[in-house]
Amino acid sequence: MENFTFNSFTLQMEGIKVTPTSMYPLFFFFLSIYLFIIISNVGIVILICMDRSLHQPMYLLFCNLPLNDILGNSYMVPRLMSDILLPPAERLISYYECVVQAFCSHIFGTASHTVLMIMAFDRYVAICNPLRYSVIMTNRMVVKLTISAWGSAFVLVGILLGLTVRLSRCRTLITNPYCDNASLFKLSCESVVINNIYGLTFTVVLLTASIGSIVLTYARITMVCLTSRNKSVNSKALKTCSTHLFIYMIMFVCGKFHIVVHRFPQFVDQRKLVAILFHIVPGSLNPIIYGAQSKEIKKLLSRLFRSRQVLSS
Repeated sequence: MENFTFNSFTLQMEGIKVTPTSMYPLFFFFLSIYLFIIISNVGIVILICMDRSLHQPMYLLFCNLPLNDILGNSYMVPRLMSDILLPPAERLISYYECVVQAFCSHIFGTASHTVLMIMAFDRYVAICNPLRYSVIMTNRMVVKLTISAWGSAFVLVGILLGLTVRLSRCRTLITNPYCDNASLFKLSCESVVINNIYGLTFTVVLLTASIGSIVLTYARITMVCLTSRNKSVNSKALKTCSTHLFIYMIMFVCGKFHIVVHRFPQFVDQRKLVAILFHIVPGSLNPIIYGAQSKEIKKLLSRLFRSRQVLSS
């Protein structure tokens, strides 16, 4: 018989199953990944802010991506590491902290789509309308695009969690490694039909807008490249767009695995693993992919290394 505790403000986090022998290796594994994510993403943002040659719309819009990766991992990975060191019975979290964690989780997922959409718009203007690029992509436009990306994410997620926090709770166990909307409304014994309808609508609208904008943008860019005889322009377009598309595919595949596995309760351990990978994989790969593909960032890094060698010698 299920044990009901009504509207408790203390919840228990199930987390991931660890053995005494795997506890510390797993802790240091996540610690090293977290440090790499923070250092690499903060480093990319600092590089762009420091070098005036990188104060271009493409790089300024890209700054939103590492900031989102920092947000998406800072609320999840430290909490996950602390839970690894605790026995399951002591993995407690307050309800309000859980709501904040769920809010950050969904902001991270939603902003991943909206930020990549505005980055796709920038590439579309740069390649399909290069003569008017500086007129269209002004600093004011960059600010507008950034506000629209984050603003739409905050509104959509705010409504999503607003529908959840109105529910009374009769359970206390969070079966995920971190809090999200589904984990929260599963604590309720009330009808969650409205939550499911909005959640499905939210997902369909976001994915339709995201996939639609990416497909239309790259279809148009492909047509321009096929009709253009300028090989250098085509090569640059292919390089920048392939980087952007690769980042989008990483985010999309990780997100879809997360959604699909969530529908199969029998795959509990796999669901937890995919939920963690959804955060750490894009956050780890984005700075590497963008940094390796960007000629300007590579030049700046090489200059910094040379200057350090000169100072050390």
